[in-house]
Amino acid sequence: MTEEISDIDRGDIKCIFLCEFHHTAGPTISCQIPQDFISKEVFESVSVYIIPKAQLEQCTITIILDCKILGYPMRIEDNKYARNAFYFNLCVVCDRNARAIQYEPVVQKLSHTLRDLEMESSFLSTQQENPIARARLTNFLNTVMTDLNKNKVCKLTDGTISLYLKVIELRKDPPTVKDWDVPVLTKPYRKIPHEKWDLTTQKVLPFIDGHNHITKISAKADVENNLVKSCVQNLAYYDVIKLDSLFQYSNIYAPTTKIHQLYANRPLQDQCINCIKIKGEEKPIWGDVFRFLCRFNHCNTVKQVCCIVNPATLRFNERKLIQWACLEGFLQRVHKYPVSVCEGTSQSWNGTHCMDEICLALNMSYGKLNDKFEHDPTVSMICK
Repeated sequence: MTEEISDIDRGDIKCIFLCEFHHTAGPTISCQIPQDFISKEVFESVSVYIIPKAQLEQCTITIILDCKILGYPMRIEDNKYARNAFYFNLCVVCDRNARAIQYEPVVQKLSHTLRDLEMESSFLSTQQENPIARARLTNFLNTVMTDLNKNKVCKLTDGTISLYLKVIELRKDPPTVKDWDVPVLTKPYRKIPHEKWDLTTQKVLPFIDGHNHITKISAKADVENNLVKSCVQNLAYYDVIKLDSLFQYSNIYAPTTKIHQLYANRPLQDQCINCIKIKGEEKPIWGDVFRFLCRFNHCNTVKQVCCIVNPATLRFNERKLIQWACLEGFLQRVHKYPVSVCEGTSQSWNGTHCMDEICLALNMSYGKLNDKFEHDPTVSMICK
């Protein structure tokens, strides 16, 4: 499912400007694209941080006002300058709430390039008196901002300059991987470029089949458990896998608020049907599939739902359907957390450890452990 991404989410560059330290006027903006995006009043309020003390030179700085300013202050020492040094800072500006960390390498590389140009030809320090140099810098910064916003890459060739910039794609932090999590490949195994991964990941990948949990993968691959978790977390970061919970017919699931999106979205319906159909049989009817999903609630187990609506007669694989719906965000697992009111009982029965975790720790089946708790009047279950 794709959602429209706003400029704020992407963190597009709203402005790019060059600040210099003038030997009499102090910090000034010598070039800004677009003009006057940063007002004189705003700049004066933060100029001491944009051209900072020596301790912050060649360090990434971020200033947050109504917008977010990212810079990398530089100094070039030479007795040809009025104060024996030339200070400048190339800054990019994003929305206040946007993530700007992806621009740090870009700003650093641009700053070092401008430093080299200044040392070679006084490119920056002469632009106020040299219209050609000023137009060249304006075009330089305008190209950088336009290309990075549009394509996330920029290639600049100007005289002796050959500069390549690329904005690294921002990804969400990967989820914490637990022993009872089940990794599921997002694409067929044969389409994964195995040679790009380290040797440990290559050992782990063949055992990621959408059924094995982390502990089982560790045993089958003969790889230490924490290493498997690290590999799986890295694969999740690059969208090679998603994490699901261990499937059992005693599991409880509930529809999420996104379930209504399935009702009228034909491409999603087709995607679902192609994933869950039984090989060699006709495709299931979408209405039957949707009604099956809507049967889930905080009380019914998978087994109980299957007794009400028999998936086998409706020509779809209930296990694949539940996994697909969970990974796409239409169903969510309702976990049980046992709480004991008796002192001296296991610390796992304090409402913070789910049944999947306890089953794995005790090497006991879910059904057997659930029966044990149901017949114990001192234990209550929290479902969430």
